[in-house]
Amino acid sequence: MPIPLVEDILIVLGLIVFEVVNSIDNAIVNAHVLKTMGELWRRRFLLIGIITSVFLVRFLLPLFIVWISVPNLSLQSLFATFVGGNDLASNAIEAQKPVILMFGGVFLMFLYFHWLFLEKKEPLYIERFLKAKHGVWFFGFAAVILVLVMYLARANPIMMLAAAIGSATFFLLYGLKETAESTEQTIQSPHLSDLSKFVYLEVLDAAFSFDGVIGSFAFTINLLLIFIGIGIGAIVVRELTIKGIDQVARYKYLKNGAMTSIGFLGLFMLIEAFGLELPSYVPIAITLLLVGVAFWMSRQLLTRKATKPKPVGQKDQPENAGPPIDFNI
Repeated sequence: MPIPLVEDILIVLGLIVFEVVNSIDNAIVNAHVLKTMGELWRRRFLLIGIITSVFLVRFLLPLFIVWISVPNLSLQSLFATFVGGNDLASNAIEAQKPVILMFGGVFLMFLYFHWLFLEKKEPLYIERFLKAKHGVWFFGFAAVILVLVMYLARANPIMMLAAAIGSATFFLLYGLKETAESTEQTIQSPHLSDLSKFVYLEVLDAAFSFDGVIGSFAFTINLLLIFIGIGIGAIVVRELTIKGIDQVARYKYLKNGAMTSIGFLGLFMLIEAFGLELPSYVPIAITLLLVGVAFWMSRQLLTRKATKPKPVGQKDQPENAGPPIDFNI
């Protein structure tokens, strides 16, 4: 088997794992809303959603990011890169790779530090040493990161603009996410139509997918591999939403693995944006290692809880899982 093929397979594997673990929160929100919807609209979301979520958002969004970064590239040439039919387009994308990586690196670093300092979490890695009073540090880190990368990129105005757009995109997107998540209880109301809930889930899914799409550029700028990897990952998440998201949610540290890997991916993207090329296996290995450790630690925690004596009459119930989800599909 040729080495390039092995590398491509590893990249796709890393993208699938990254997309699945990074989308667990989205799947949990989807599952809670789907429980309040009729069977017909559940089927529509889970089937039509495959088209919108996988073949539209995760196909068009990487294309859009690359097209914005390489504006002189025609759409026809851009589509041709999916099948390797245009070497000139591929070379043009490669030449603009630093701009894409700068944009994505800033976005992912902001994403990681926002989670690290401001969001609720189960402590596992460095987050064990942080407390609620450290939340204000996020804004300090965000400011320092932006000033530093823009200073280092001062010789290239396009790179500076990419860093600024990455910062602006983060704050716009997370404003949208927080607004959407704050209305989750309202959306679950039986008085709202299933169509309204369907539209809400589609918009929320598109917002959540942004993290995975941007993170995928840390693995590769090959659009075909990105589409295959995060597309399969999105399909897996849909299946988990139907069949066992409550069980997955019991693995408390998976989010830690996903977000810590995002921090590293953002750092790798910024390093490569400034011309230091890293081996392709580095982001793959880091992602699999961090997610693997998080999964193992979660299993250990579940095992300890399972062997711990329970008071008489207490039944087993997953923590924070709520009632079981049954979609009858």
